[in-house]
Amino acid sequence: MSDILIVDDERDIRELIGDILEDEGYATRLAANSQEAMTEINAEPPALLILDIWLKDSKMDGIDILKTVKRDNPDIPVVIISGHGNIEIAVAAIKQGAYDFIEKPFNIDQLLVVIRRAMEASLLRRENTQLKRGEVKSAEMIGDSASFRALISQLDKVTKSNGRVMLTGPAGAGKEVAARYVHAQSNRAKAPFVTVNCAGVEPEMMEAMLFGRETAKRGVEPGLLEQAHGGVVYFDEVADMPNGTQSKILRVLVDQQFTRVGGNDKVRVDLRVISSTNRDLQTEIAAGRFREELYHRLNVVPIAVPSLAERREDIPVLAEHFIEQCNRAQGLPLRQMTEEAVALMQTMTWPGNVRQLKNLVERVLILGDGTGPIEARELPQDSAPGEGAEDRVVLSGTLATLPLREAREAFEREYLLTQINRFGGNISRTASFVGMERSALHRKLKSLGVVTSAKSGARIARVDGTYTEAT
Repeated sequence: MSDILIVDDERDIRELIGDILEDEGYATRLAANSQEAMTEINAEPPALLILDIWLKDSKMDGIDILKTVKRDNPDIPVVIISGHGNIEIAVAAIKQGAYDFIEKPFNIDQLLVVIRRAMEASLLRRENTQLKRGEVKSAEMIGDSASFRALISQLDKVTKSNGRVMLTGPAGAGKEVAARYVHAQSNRAKAPFVTVNCAGVEPEMMEAMLFGRETAKRGVEPGLLEQAHGGVVYFDEVADMPNGTQSKILRVLVDQQFTRVGGNDKVRVDLRVISSTNRDLQTEIAAGRFREELYHRLNVVPIAVPSLAERREDIPVLAEHFIEQCNRAQGLPLRQMTEEAVALMQTMTWPGNVRQLKNLVERVLILGDGTGPIEARELPQDSAPGEGAEDRVVLSGTLATLPLREAREAFEREYLLTQINRFGGNISRTASFVGMERSALHRKLKSLGVVTSAKSGARIARVDGTYTEAT
């Protein structure tokens, strides 16, 4: 939506307006009748429509085209022009949603003023809608671990298609960021990205929110699907979508059209659909909570988003990114992290995944004194030592009851498992960190029964044939 479509049955008029606007730096398209106009609009909605009321050799007049455009593309401003203008036509056009009305013969300066204002109003409306929907969010993917690179490779393969994508993974892993990445790299990047929070809307309100509604008092209120026309609709946690709505969404995916709540007209939409879930949808289907037909429609390209535990190597760069983000957005201190703090973060448990890491970084920056690097003591500890016990190691109950030799082996096994998983299975980096020669580390791992195996694009340490992820 970056050009202006001029619709007028008089060739001299439409070419004159086109030449004037191009001299002002606008890109234009021309149409002589309603058929050409609708073909151009359906191919690519314009940023602005200049529309003559009376069109010879056309199935639709200007008012009919105006009604259709405002039904299917409500964000397009329409400026009406006519050589037969009167107050009744002007009022009718404005009531149908026209931005303004100009009578022929028009004053060029007046026309340019109206067009500039219409374009500015359209831009402000789109930006306001984006802010209300929370669209201004990061689509930047951060990381360099093997599992992260495998994810990016999969996402890159689907960016240029219109195939429906199903993102799976635990809560907080970054499924919405992955969806926004696909949108930002696609040919729909300039069109809307609209999020539908399936878990955050009351079932009785879901259909009005999705499809919009029409009432005598408030007129037409476009829904989220209508707002996403030409772009991407993202169903966040789609397993929480009400059963009744599921069947209607299925019909939209088949027909690419729907009827607003309380309305009669069909609304056509061009959408790409991306969904996400942290549940096993096959289990939901078996329990009767999710429609199997909808699952097959949405799950065309399944992509798993790894948990933070599967990409511990990315924790330092993610933390640094969130520190910079908090500094830009909130003015919080721009602090570095000590090696000890980084090491501790890479060995912590992250049930909330990347979202939990972001929240932790923000909390540390808010509560800290704002000077010097972030130290390990500022991070939450699983076991808080008592007063004067800063240098003590707190033993688990099991470890404390073992003989020294067995306790040492158990500690070494757990410690090395943690470090290997922290470095994504990279033996050389692990050996360097723990202060051992690589060959000596291999011998130690063998004596402790620790092996490494490929899993989810990375190498994960395990003991006795059972995968053990660092926690």
